[in-house]
Amino acid sequence: MTQRALVLGSGGITGIAWEWGMLAGLTAAGVDLTDADLVVGTSAGSVVGTQVAAGLDVTRRYESQLEPPDGGTGATIGTGVLLRYGLAMVGPRAQVAARIGRYAARARTGTSAEDRVSVIEALLPVREWPDRALRITAVDVATGEFRVFDRDSGIPLVRAVAASCAVPGVWPPVPIDGRRYMDGGVRSGANADLAAGYERVVVIAPLTRGLGTFPDSEVEALRSESRVELVTPDAAALKAFGRNVLDPAKRADAARAGLAQSAAVVDQVRAVWTDPMP
Repeated sequence: MTQRALVLGSGGITGIAWEWGMLAGLTAAGVDLTDADLVVGTSAGSVVGTQVAAGLDVTRRYESQLEPPDGGTGATIGTGVLLRYGLAMVGPRAQVAARIGRYAARARTGTSAEDRVSVIEALLPVREWPDRALRITAVDVATGEFRVFDRDSGIPLVRAVAASCAVPGVWPPVPIDGRRYMDGGVRSGANADLAAGYERVVVIAPLTRGLGTFPDSEVEALRSESRVELVTPDAAALKAFGRNVLDPAKRADAARAGLAQSAAVVDQVRAVWTDPMP
């Protein structure tokens, strides 16, 4: 078995900030998760995970979350979108992703897919796939099928991240090789099962509930063969997120909440990441 995997889940703009705060706090306490053999990123986690896998400094990335937002990247998951999600989730689980995909395909988001890719490119300080194993998740809007992109997929990194972040009904699906893809969080908030086969796994999941499989159920499945720790937001972090995870105005508070919470989880994470195996 390969040694260590870091899984970073979905959570919007506040999720990105909280993840950077958590990673920075853990690193400062002597637990460096950025030396993972595998990084799995879903939606917000794809943005953070790409930079982690590329070796960017987590403290500097945390500090960047404290800067005033430029006002150009936010959005709102409105009542109408939430209603569509609720209707799509009625019935057999196997059909949910396809229903959400049909909604995503016809939703009017006010921007084009290529404009959205350009926004992600401007925000992402990494352009090429890193040498380290990185898996980025998305879902085919036409079939509901799960897709995992990596450096062997032949897909531009920025486009893969944009697809993973394409929240249905908020941002348009992203075309890749004749298919269109939406947020990997439609399948699971973390897609932690992609870390199967790794001895040590840390899952950092800003959202514990959502459209797809819950991270805690995936973590329980991993425990049969791996040492695993799941980190989710505490009450202070959830308050910092507010009601709209796509609000840039909440970014700095979410980052600080992640940094503060790291002190409460560092011992558990260290036990999984660095302590000798039994």
